Amino acid sequence: MTAPTREDERFMAAGLRLARHNLGLTSTNPSVACIIVKDGTIVGRAATAPGGRPHAETQALGEAGERARGATAYVTLEPCSHHGKTPPCADALIASGVARVVISILDPDERVAGRGVVVLRDAGIVVDIGTLHRDGERALDAYLMRQRSKRPYVTLKLAVSQDGMIGRAGEGQVRITGPISRAQVQVLRAETDAILVGIGTATADDPELTVRLPGLKDRSPVRVVLDRRLDLPVGSKLVRSAQDVPVIAVADARLDSAVDSRRAALEAAGVEVLNTDNIPDLLTALASRGISSLLVEGGARTARAFLEANFVDRILLFTGPITIGKGGIRSPFDRQSIPTGFTLRRTARYGDDIFEDYERDI
Repeated sequence: MTAPTREDERFMAAGLRLARHNLGLTSTNPSVACIIVKDGTIVGRAATAPGGRPHAETQALGEAGERARGATAYVTLEPCSHHGKTPPCADALIASGVARVVISILDPDERVAGRGVVVLRDAGIVVDIGTLHRDGERALDAYLMRQRSKRPYVTLKLAVSQDGMIGRAGEGQVRITGPISRAQVQVLRAETDAILVGIGTATADDPELTVRLPGLKDRSPVRVVLDRRLDLPVGSKLVRSAQDVPVIAVADARLDSAVDSRRAALEAAGVEVLNTDNIPDLLTALASRGISSLLVEGGARTARAFLEANFVDRILLFTGPITIGKGGIRSPFDRQSIPTGFTLRRTARYGDDIFEDYERDI
Protein backbone atom coordinates (compact mmCIF):
# COMPACT_ATOMS: atom_id res chain seq x y z
CA MET A 1 0.00 0.00 0.00
CA THR A 2 1.32 3.41 -0.97
CA ALA A 3 0.56 6.87 0.40
CA PRO A 4 -2.27 8.59 -1.50
CA THR A 5 -1.20 11.05 -4.15
CA ARG A 6 -2.83 14.42 -4.79
CA GLU A 7 -4.51 12.83 -7.77
CA ASP A 8 -5.89 10.05 -5.54
CA GLU A 9 -7.30 12.62 -3.13
CA ARG A 10 -8.79 14.67 -5.97
CA PHE A 11 -10.66 11.76 -7.50
CA MET A 12 -11.76 10.39 -4.13
CA ALA A 13 -13.10 13.82 -3.19
CA ALA A 14 -15.08 13.78 -6.43
CA GLY A 15 -16.41 10.36 -5.49
CA LEU A 16 -17.51 11.51 -2.05
CA ARG A 17 -19.37 14.45 -3.61
CA LEU A 18 -21.02 12.12 -6.10
CA ALA A 19 -22.14 9.74 -3.33
CA ARG A 20 -24.12 12.57 -1.70
CA HIS A 21 -26.45 12.75 -4.70
CA ASN A 22 -28.42 9.67 -3.62
CA LEU A 23 -28.35 10.07 0.16
CA GLY A 24 -31.69 8.99 1.58
CA LEU A 25 -32.62 7.02 -1.56
CA THR A 26 -30.61 3.79 -1.30
CA SER A 27 -31.85 2.09 1.89
CA THR A 28 -30.94 -0.48 3.04
CA ASN A 29 -27.68 -0.07 1.15
CA PRO A 30 -25.40 2.96 1.62
CA SER A 31 -24.96 5.58 -1.08
CA VAL A 32 -21.52 4.68 -2.47
CA ALA A 33 -19.69 6.18 -5.45
CA CYS A 34 -17.22 4.68 -7.89
CA ILE A 35 -15.08 6.62 -10.37
CA ILE A 36 -13.02 4.84 -13.04
CA VAL A 37 -9.92 6.79 -14.15
CA LYS A 38 -7.71 5.96 -17.14
CA ASP A 39 -4.62 8.08 -17.89
CA GLY A 40 -5.90 10.89 -15.67
CA THR A 41 -9.33 10.99 -17.31
CA ILE A 42 -12.63 9.85 -15.80
CA VAL A 43 -14.08 7.16 -18.08
CA GLY A 44 -16.87 5.91 -15.80
CA ARG A 45 -18.69 7.25 -12.76
CA ALA A 46 -21.76 6.29 -10.75
CA ALA A 47 -23.40 6.30 -7.34
CA THR A 48 -25.56 3.55 -5.86
CA ALA A 49 -28.89 3.67 -7.65
CA PRO A 50 -32.14 4.60 -5.86
CA GLY A 51 -33.45 1.56 -4.04
CA GLY A 52 -29.90 0.34 -3.43
CA ARG A 53 -29.25 -1.41 -6.74
CA PRO A 54 -27.40 -1.50 -9.07
CA HIS A 55 -24.30 -0.78 -7.03
CA ALA A 56 -21.96 2.03 -7.99
CA GLU A 57 -19.14 -0.21 -9.24
CA THR A 58 -21.16 -2.15 -11.81
CA GLN A 59 -22.70 1.03 -13.20
CA ALA A 60 -19.36 2.84 -13.47
CA LEU A 61 -17.72 -0.18 -15.08
CA GLY A 62 -20.60 -0.41 -17.55
CA GLU A 63 -20.02 3.19 -18.56
CA ALA A 64 -16.25 2.68 -18.87
CA GLY A 65 -16.49 -0.52 -20.90
CA GLU A 66 -13.15 -1.65 -22.33
CA ARG A 67 -11.54 1.55 -21.08
CA ALA A 68 -11.63 0.07 -17.56
CA ARG A 69 -8.82 -2.34 -18.46
CA GLY A 70 -5.65 -1.12 -16.75
CA ALA A 71 -7.52 1.76 -15.09
CA THR A 72 -7.84 2.81 -11.45
CA ALA A 73 -11.17 2.51 -9.65
CA TYR A 74 -11.87 4.96 -6.80
CA VAL A 75 -14.53 3.58 -4.46
CA THR A 76 -15.81 5.36 -1.36
CA LEU A 77 -16.60 2.08 0.43
CA GLU A 78 -14.95 -1.32 0.15
CA PRO A 79 -16.51 -3.31 -2.72
CA CYS A 80 -18.81 -6.12 -1.62
CA SER A 81 -17.51 -9.67 -1.90
CA HIS A 82 -20.62 -11.71 -1.08
CA HIS A 83 -23.44 -13.02 -3.26
CA GLY A 84 -26.69 -11.26 -2.35
CA LYS A 85 -29.39 -10.09 -4.72
CA THR A 86 -26.59 -9.07 -7.09
CA PRO A 87 -23.16 -10.60 -7.80
CA PRO A 88 -20.17 -9.27 -5.84
CA CYS A 89 -18.74 -5.94 -6.99
CA ALA A 90 -15.24 -7.25 -6.27
CA ASP A 91 -15.77 -9.89 -8.96
CA ALA A 92 -16.99 -7.25 -11.41
CA LEU A 93 -13.87 -5.16 -10.82
CA ILE A 94 -11.65 -8.20 -11.38
CA ALA A 95 -13.47 -9.15 -14.60
CA SER A 96 -13.15 -5.60 -15.92
CA GLY A 97 -9.36 -5.75 -15.82
CA VAL A 98 -8.77 -2.70 -13.59
CA ALA A 99 -5.20 -2.53 -12.36
CA ARG A 100 -5.74 -0.67 -9.10
CA VAL A 101 -8.56 0.02 -6.62
CA VAL A 102 -8.41 2.93 -4.19
CA ILE A 103 -10.80 2.69 -1.21
CA SER A 104 -11.69 5.38 1.30
CA ILE A 105 -13.02 3.14 4.11
CA LEU A 106 -13.50 -0.56 4.76
CA ASP A 107 -17.04 -1.92 5.05
CA PRO A 108 -17.91 -3.01 8.63
CA ASP A 109 -20.67 -5.30 7.31
CA GLU A 110 -19.65 -8.73 8.58
CA ARG A 111 -20.30 -10.17 5.12
CA VAL A 112 -17.53 -7.95 3.73
CA ALA A 113 -15.23 -6.56 6.47
CA GLY A 114 -11.96 -6.76 4.52
CA ARG A 115 -12.90 -9.73 2.39
CA GLY A 116 -13.42 -7.52 -0.64
CA VAL A 117 -9.84 -6.29 -0.35
CA VAL A 118 -8.52 -9.85 -0.03
CA VAL A 119 -10.42 -10.99 -3.13
CA LEU A 120 -9.07 -8.08 -5.18
CA ARG A 121 -5.47 -8.55 -4.04
CA ASP A 122 -5.61 -12.32 -4.63
CA ALA A 123 -6.55 -11.47 -8.22
CA GLY A 124 -3.38 -9.38 -8.59
CA ILE A 125 -5.05 -5.98 -8.28
CA VAL A 126 -3.22 -3.27 -6.34
CA VAL A 127 -5.46 -2.06 -3.49
CA ASP A 128 -4.84 1.10 -1.49
CA ILE A 129 -6.99 1.85 1.57
CA GLY A 130 -7.61 5.03 3.52
CA THR A 131 -7.60 7.86 0.97
CA LEU A 132 -9.59 10.72 2.57
CA HIS A 133 -10.54 8.28 5.32
CA ARG A 134 -11.99 10.90 7.67
CA ASP A 135 -14.08 12.43 4.90
CA GLY A 136 -15.27 8.96 3.94
CA GLU A 137 -16.35 8.26 7.52
CA ARG A 138 -18.37 11.47 7.57
CA ALA A 139 -19.97 10.79 4.20
CA LEU A 140 -21.09 7.34 5.38
CA ASP A 141 -21.69 8.16 9.06
CA ALA A 142 -25.31 6.96 9.00
CA TYR A 143 -24.54 3.62 7.35
CA LEU A 144 -21.55 3.06 9.61
CA MET A 145 -23.64 3.80 12.72
CA ARG A 146 -26.27 1.26 11.70
CA GLN A 147 -23.63 -1.39 10.98
CA ARG A 148 -21.50 -0.79 14.07
CA SER A 149 -24.09 0.16 16.69
CA LYS A 150 -27.30 -1.30 15.21
CA ARG A 151 -29.08 2.05 15.34
CA PRO A 152 -29.55 5.06 13.07
CA TYR A 153 -27.33 8.14 13.15
CA VAL A 154 -29.42 10.76 14.96
CA THR A 155 -29.42 14.42 13.97
CA LEU A 156 -31.29 16.93 16.13
CA LYS A 157 -32.51 20.02 14.26
CA LEU A 158 -33.76 23.09 16.11
CA ALA A 159 -34.87 26.53 14.97
CA VAL A 160 -34.49 28.94 17.91
CA SER A 161 -35.41 32.60 18.30
CA GLN A 162 -33.09 35.28 19.63
CA ASP A 163 -34.62 34.84 23.09
CA GLY A 164 -34.22 31.04 23.10
CA MET A 165 -37.73 29.95 22.07
CA ILE A 166 -38.84 27.34 19.54
CA GLY A 167 -42.44 28.51 19.26
CA ARG A 168 -45.37 30.09 21.05
CA ALA A 169 -47.80 28.05 23.12
CA GLY A 170 -51.15 27.48 21.43
CA GLU A 171 -50.21 28.98 18.07
CA GLY A 172 -48.97 26.00 16.10
CA GLN A 173 -46.07 26.63 13.75
CA VAL A 174 -44.22 29.94 14.25
CA ARG A 175 -41.79 30.97 11.51
CA ILE A 176 -38.54 31.64 13.32
CA THR A 177 -36.13 31.41 10.38
CA GLY A 178 -36.16 32.77 6.83
CA PRO A 179 -36.67 31.11 3.44
CA ILE A 180 -33.02 30.13 2.91
CA SER A 181 -32.86 28.21 6.20
CA ARG A 182 -36.19 26.52 5.47
CA ALA A 183 -34.91 25.43 2.06
CA GLN A 184 -31.80 24.00 3.72
CA VAL A 185 -34.03 21.94 6.00
CA GLN A 186 -35.93 20.63 2.97
CA VAL A 187 -32.65 19.42 1.43
CA LEU A 188 -31.71 17.83 4.76
CA ARG A 189 -35.01 15.94 4.80
CA ALA A 190 -34.35 14.72 1.25
CA GLU A 191 -31.02 13.24 2.36
CA THR A 192 -32.45 11.52 5.45
CA ASP A 193 -34.10 8.11 5.79
CA ALA A 194 -36.59 9.11 8.51
CA ILE A 195 -37.84 12.21 10.35
CA LEU A 196 -39.26 12.16 13.89
CA VAL A 197 -41.50 14.45 15.94
CA GLY A 198 -43.45 14.11 19.17
CA ILE A 199 -47.22 13.91 19.31
CA GLY A 200 -47.35 17.46 20.69
CA THR A 201 -45.76 18.84 17.53
CA ALA A 202 -47.86 16.54 15.33
CA THR A 203 -51.14 17.75 16.83
CA ALA A 204 -50.28 21.43 17.41
CA ASP A 205 -48.62 22.08 14.04
CA ASP A 206 -50.34 19.42 11.88
CA PRO A 207 -47.19 19.12 9.75
CA GLU A 208 -46.82 16.91 6.69
CA LEU A 209 -43.03 16.49 7.15
CA THR A 210 -42.47 15.89 3.46
CA VAL A 211 -39.98 17.44 1.04
CA ARG A 212 -41.60 20.31 -0.81
CA LEU A 213 -38.76 21.67 -2.93
CA PRO A 214 -39.39 21.32 -6.68
CA GLY A 215 -37.48 18.36 -8.05
CA LEU A 216 -37.09 16.70 -4.64
CA LYS A 217 -40.70 15.92 -3.78
CA ASP A 218 -40.18 12.21 -4.43
CA ARG A 219 -37.46 12.07 -1.75
CA SER A 220 -39.61 12.49 1.36
CA PRO A 221 -38.41 10.42 4.35
CA VAL A 222 -40.36 7.99 6.50
CA ARG A 223 -42.31 10.02 9.10
CA VAL A 224 -42.14 8.83 12.74
CA VAL A 225 -44.34 10.16 15.56
CA LEU A 226 -43.77 9.47 19.25
CA ASP A 227 -47.41 8.82 20.12
CA ARG A 228 -47.65 7.01 23.47
CA ARG A 229 -51.45 6.74 23.51
CA LEU A 230 -52.06 6.75 19.74
CA ASP A 231 -53.59 10.22 19.79
CA LEU A 232 -52.55 11.09 16.22
CA PRO A 233 -55.74 12.38 14.56
CA VAL A 234 -56.93 10.32 11.61
CA GLY A 235 -57.68 13.57 9.81
CA SER A 236 -54.14 14.94 10.24
CA LYS A 237 -51.94 15.62 7.24
CA LEU A 238 -49.59 12.86 8.34
CA VAL A 239 -52.28 10.19 8.39
CA ARG A 240 -54.00 11.40 5.23
CA SER A 241 -50.71 11.07 3.33
CA ALA A 242 -49.62 7.75 4.89
CA GLN A 243 -50.52 5.79 1.77
CA ASP A 244 -48.03 7.87 -0.22
CA VAL A 245 -45.21 8.39 2.31
CA PRO A 246 -44.82 5.91 5.21
CA VAL A 247 -45.81 6.94 8.73
CA ILE A 248 -44.84 5.07 11.91
CA ALA A 249 -46.70 5.83 15.16
CA VAL A 250 -44.61 4.79 18.18
CA ALA A 251 -46.85 3.73 21.07
CA ASP A 252 -46.26 2.27 24.51
CA ALA A 253 -45.53 -1.45 24.48
CA ARG A 254 -48.44 -2.09 26.85
CA LEU A 255 -51.62 -0.27 25.87
CA ASP A 256 -55.04 -1.04 27.27
CA SER A 257 -57.94 -2.06 25.07
CA ALA A 258 -59.37 1.46 25.17
CA VAL A 259 -57.06 2.47 22.32
CA ASP A 260 -57.82 -0.52 20.09
CA SER A 261 -60.23 1.49 17.96
CA ARG A 262 -57.64 4.25 17.44
CA ARG A 263 -55.02 1.66 16.48
CA ALA A 264 -57.42 0.08 14.00
CA ALA A 265 -58.25 3.47 12.46
CA LEU A 266 -54.61 4.43 12.06
CA GLU A 267 -53.65 1.08 10.58
CA ALA A 268 -56.60 1.21 8.20
CA ALA A 269 -55.27 4.55 6.96
CA GLY A 270 -51.84 3.02 6.27
CA VAL A 271 -49.99 3.99 9.47
CA GLU A 272 -47.66 1.40 10.98
CA VAL A 273 -48.03 1.15 14.76
CA LEU A 274 -44.78 0.27 16.51
CA ASN A 275 -44.89 -0.64 20.20
CA THR A 276 -41.81 0.15 22.27
CA ASP A 277 -41.10 1.60 25.71
CA ASN A 278 -37.83 3.47 25.24
CA ILE A 279 -35.59 5.27 22.78
CA PRO A 280 -32.90 2.53 22.52
CA ASP A 281 -35.51 -0.07 21.52
CA LEU A 282 -37.06 2.40 19.07
CA LEU A 283 -33.72 3.06 17.40
CA THR A 284 -33.02 -0.68 17.16
CA ALA A 285 -36.42 -1.22 15.55
CA LEU A 286 -35.84 1.57 13.03
CA ALA A 287 -32.40 0.16 12.14
CA SER A 288 -33.99 -3.26 11.55
CA ARG A 289 -36.19 -1.55 8.95
CA GLY A 290 -33.10 -0.32 7.09
CA ILE A 291 -33.26 3.22 8.48
CA SER A 292 -29.70 4.52 8.85
CA SER A 293 -30.34 8.24 9.44
CA LEU A 294 -32.94 9.84 11.69
CA LEU A 295 -33.74 13.56 11.81
CA VAL A 296 -35.37 14.66 15.08
CA GLU A 297 -37.29 17.88 14.38
CA GLY A 298 -39.44 18.52 17.43
CA GLY A 299 -40.60 19.53 19.81
CA ALA A 300 -38.83 20.58 23.00
CA ARG A 301 -39.83 17.50 25.02
CA THR A 302 -38.74 15.12 22.27
CA ALA A 303 -35.42 16.94 21.84
CA ARG A 304 -34.74 16.71 25.57
CA ALA A 305 -35.62 13.02 25.62
CA PHE A 306 -33.05 12.18 22.93
CA LEU A 307 -30.41 14.37 24.56
CA GLU A 308 -30.99 12.88 28.01
CA ALA A 309 -30.87 9.36 26.56
CA ASN A 310 -27.49 10.28 25.01
CA PHE A 311 -28.60 9.38 21.49
CA VAL A 312 -27.87 12.58 19.57
CA ASP A 313 -24.88 12.43 17.21
CA ARG A 314 -25.23 15.80 15.51
CA ILE A 315 -26.97 19.08 16.28
CA LEU A 316 -28.07 21.52 13.57
CA LEU A 317 -29.02 24.83 15.16
CA PHE A 318 -30.74 27.59 13.18
CA THR A 319 -31.00 30.87 15.10
CA GLY A 320 -33.45 33.39 13.69
CA PRO A 321 -33.60 37.16 14.27
CA ILE A 322 -37.07 37.29 15.83
CA THR A 323 -37.93 37.56 19.52
CA ILE A 324 -40.96 35.60 20.69
CA GLY A 325 -41.22 36.83 24.27
CA LYS A 326 -44.18 36.08 26.53
CA GLY A 327 -45.85 32.75 25.90
CA GLY A 328 -42.81 31.32 24.17
CA ILE A 329 -41.85 27.64 24.36
CA ARG A 330 -38.34 27.43 25.75
CA SER A 331 -35.79 25.53 23.66
CA PRO A 332 -33.72 22.84 25.41
CA PHE A 333 -30.67 24.98 24.55
CA ASP A 334 -29.52 27.89 22.40
CA ARG A 335 -26.20 29.20 21.03
CA GLN A 336 -25.00 30.07 24.53
CA SER A 337 -25.93 26.74 26.11
CA ILE A 338 -24.96 23.94 23.70
CA PRO A 339 -24.96 20.55 25.49
CA THR A 340 -21.56 19.36 26.65
CA GLY A 341 -19.78 16.81 24.49
CA PHE A 342 -20.45 18.57 21.17
CA THR A 343 -17.98 20.55 19.05
CA LEU A 344 -18.82 23.23 16.51
CA ARG A 345 -17.79 22.00 13.05
CA ARG A 346 -19.29 24.58 10.73
CA THR A 347 -21.15 27.85 10.80
CA ALA A 348 -22.89 29.86 8.08
CA ARG A 349 -25.25 32.77 7.65
CA TYR A 350 -28.45 32.22 5.70
CA GLY A 351 -29.92 35.67 5.21
CA ASP A 352 -30.61 36.97 8.72
CA ASP A 353 -30.25 33.50 10.27
CA ILE A 354 -27.18 31.95 11.86
CA PHE A 355 -26.61 28.25 11.19
CA GLU A 356 -24.33 26.11 13.38
CA ASP A 357 -23.39 22.45 12.90
CA TYR A 358 -22.21 20.55 15.99
CA GLU A 359 -20.92 16.99 16.13
CA ARG A 360 -20.62 14.70 19.11
CA ASP A 361 -17.07 14.35 20.35
CA ILE A 362 -15.64 10.91 19.68
